[in-house]
Amino acid sequence: MSRPSYIFTSESVSEGHPDKVADRISDTVVDAFLSSDPYARVACETMVTTNRIILAGEVRGPEGVVADLEEKVRAAVKDIGYEQEGFHWKTADYACHLHAQSADIAMGVDAAGNKDEGAGDQGIMFGYATNETPELMPATLQFSHNILKRLAEVRHSGEESGLEPDAKSQVTLLYENGRPVRATSIVLSTQHKEGLTPADVHQIVEPYIRSVFPDGFVTDETEWHVNPTGNFVIGGPDGDCGLTGRKIIVDTYGGASPHGGGAFSGKDPTKVDRSAAYICRYLAKNVVAAGLADKCTIQISYAIGVAKPLSFYVDLHESGQVDPAKLEAILPDLIGGATPRAIREHLKLNLPIYARTSAYGHFGRQPDADGGFSWEKTDLVNELKGLA
Repeated sequence: MSRPSYIFTSESVSEGHPDKVADRISDTVVDAFLSSDPYARVACETMVTTNRIILAGEVRGPEGVVADLEEKVRAAVKDIGYEQEGFHWKTADYACHLHAQSADIAMGVDAAGNKDEGAGDQGIMFGYATNETPELMPATLQFSHNILKRLAEVRHSGEESGLEPDAKSQVTLLYENGRPVRATSIVLSTQHKEGLTPADVHQIVEPYIRSVFPDGFVTDETEWHVNPTGNFVIGGPDGDCGLTGRKIIVDTYGGASPHGGGAFSGKDPTKVDRSAAYICRYLAKNVVAAGLADKCTIQISYAIGVAKPLSFYVDLHESGQVDPAKLEAILPDLIGGATPRAIREHLKLNLPIYARTSAYGHFGRQPDADGGFSWEKTDLVNELKGLA
């Protein structure tokens, strides 16, 4: 039986965090290839450090795409806001080491004859949803994301010119009877212009932080830690090397759910690390949105080159209005058997929609009219309500 009262914490990082800069660049590469060929294959890793951007990995698609990547990559870094001496969108050294996808991997993944498209790798993937927030996300993570999104908005608009792109947030909440009731601590570290003191930064950010919480969540007992190291002028890739795929818990559920271990950014949708995690979130979210459970975790697994999932597991955390085994039998059929091809087609994943996912979480977002965040739709709700 789950504990009724406890304290739980999640963190988030901003679009200017070095690892997120790397994720943004890798997903910019994915979008560039999918814009030219919806069935291109991409597995792109990025490293960013002081005035240096390095791309590596495997691709299969139109030859001209690689030649045009530098301009797109620099535009992505400019959009984040890096025009600093130690990392500048215009002057950072750029190196691209992308090469052709392995023929052995391609043979296992490609459809041929009677063989359907296989999974791009073996592995386990998870999806999760909870009704503790309107987004059906863990509150600790959602508030952490919302803090950084709000600070990014006022930085980009020029309303707060003293803030710089690199930032991290962390929110700790007290849960009573399984529901979040108040913030016990808030941590915010944000890069800033030279000359601002920690007290100055605190004064700037506190009103924006308070604005993302429901009334009564931030109290006189809430413990604040704003720029606890004292100074944060040197940041971003100049302060810390960034790599693609190092923030997988920030990208998903903030530690409230298991994680399969695979990163998302830089991967085309044949890679089940990405596409199967998206479909699991889609199904879990629809289960909770339909009122079948307060919480839902779904696990799926694959073997490389094999289309049919090896397993499909549903956990309703003792909060369900329906037998999980019934959902295990029904949910895969609602999405064409949960094969890699069926997932791509159901969610329409062969679109250039991925750069926008690289910061502030892949889940808990609003579906976009152009197909972005299609896994956040709740279009199965009416069908699922009849199962209760």
